[in-house]
Parts: sequence; structure tokens; C-alpha cells
Amino acid sequence: MFKKLFGKKEDVPKEIILYAPLTGEVTPLENVPDPVFSQKMMGDGIAINPNSGEVVSPVDGEVIQVFPTKHAVGIKAHNGAEILIHIGLETVSMDGEGFEAHVSEGSKVKAGDALVSFDIDKVIEKAKSTITPIIITNGDHMSEVKKLSVDEVTAGYSPILEVVAKQ
Repeated sequence: MFKKLFGKKEDVPKEIILYAPLTGEVTPLENVPDPVFSQKMMGDGIAINPNSGEVVSPVDGEVIQVFPTKHAVGIKAHNGAEILIHIGLETVSMDGEGFEAHVSEGSKVKAGDALVSFDIDKVIEKAKSTITPIIITNGDHMSEVKKLSVDEVTAGYSPILEVVAKQ
């Protein structure tokens, strides 16, 4: 009880590294063919054009949302950063077909833990694109969202973003 009342602020990391949640090719958010993402209406980040249908957690944290259609997952990192992984574009219209969630709201996750599997061929066939934005949705609470220079990434291994929380 006293630790919660008098715990040091240093117990919470200020800076975190996000690892690639998918394997594939990195593209700047500005190049995503959807203005909601390319104009950063939901926040800053990057996008990955995946070459497989496995999505893993980019950080240690807690799952705060799994969309009913399983096409998107929200995670809160230990430094407070809220991360949205939106699998493909216009995939909500697939109504969950081809998607399987491995976590639920409230699940504690470690970087590299499986979040969602999806049938990439079905997404190619039925959605606008497989390109997957990874967004920091509460950037106003962060002092820095720094993109790390990478072109090709491996899920769970390649660092993609450095996110620093405001004090």
C-alpha cells in the first residue's frame, strides 16, 4: 500500500523502444493511402507492409482494446504510450473474417507475444491494402516519438520507434 502512495516516479520508465509488430517493409505514415493515417489524424507513427499474417506485441504492457472485428489492437506501454496496431486498410468491413485474436482486453503482454493472426491472402483479396499503421494515439502525453531508420523489419526483433513520455 505504501509503495503505491510513496513509490518513486522513476519506477515508471520514461523512454521505451517499440519493436516491429510484423515482419515486412517499413513505410512512412505519410505514404499510407488513407488520409486518417497519412495526415496523422490519429497520431504519429510508422506503417509496415507485412509479408506474413502474424502480429506480435511491440512492447511490454497491457492490451487496452481488441476491436470486435479483430483487425486492430490497442496496447498501453509501461511509460503510458498508447499504441494502435491497425491491420490493413478498410479491413473493418471484413467483419473479423480471416482474423484470430490471441489476447483480450486486460491481457498483460511482453514484447514479441502473439496478438493476432490473420490470413494475409484474404486481406489482399478483400481489403484495400495490407499496409499496417502503428500509431501512438496519445502523442500529446509524449515528449518525443522518434522513428528509427529501418527499411525491413522482423516481428518482435527490429526496433522501430523510440517513445519518450513527458514528465
